[in-house]
Amino acid sequence: AARERGLANIRTQQGPAERLPFDAGTFDWVVSRMSAHHWHDVRAALAEMRRVLKPGGRVLMIDIAGNDHPLLDTYLQAAEVLRDASHVRDYRADEWLAMFRGAGFDAQVQSRWRLPIDFDTWVARIRTPADSVAGIRALWAHAPDEVRGYYAVQPDGSFEHDALLIDAR
Repeated sequence: AARERGLANIRTQQGPAERLPFDAGTFDWVVSRMSAHHWHDVRAALAEMRRVLKPGGRVLMIDIAGNDHPLLDTYLQAAEVLRDASHVRDYRADEWLAMFRGAGFDAQVQSRWRLPIDFDTWVARIRTPADSVAGIRALWAHAPDEVRGYYAVQPDGSFEHDALLIDAR
């Protein structure tokens, strides 16, 4: 896509967050958008971000946020795992801040918001198997009113969940 737009100074590189394929002190910024809930070793990934940053560099991370209430959190995690087997966990803001601090960052939640999810698009994007789609629909349909209300579950299965932006230095 970059080449098609005449952007010759952009290079793509794929690699696991826990073993970034870059030299130490390479970047002014590390940005992660909606990937952290798939990392198997968050502490290793954050240590790698720290390693590849130049002194004074920053990390911006956007991801889905887990919920402080165990019932609400359990339903969210269950829906996520049914949708995508590569899902590990949507961490709460306090968990993220503790993990960032553990990796030597000064981190703050810069923003929180509700993210509307169109159910059909959400499951199609990952090619969720039909039996798992049915499982998610059943999960939402039989959830307690407290859960359905919090996540604003709609008749078609669409819902809202929490997202956050963390700024770490």
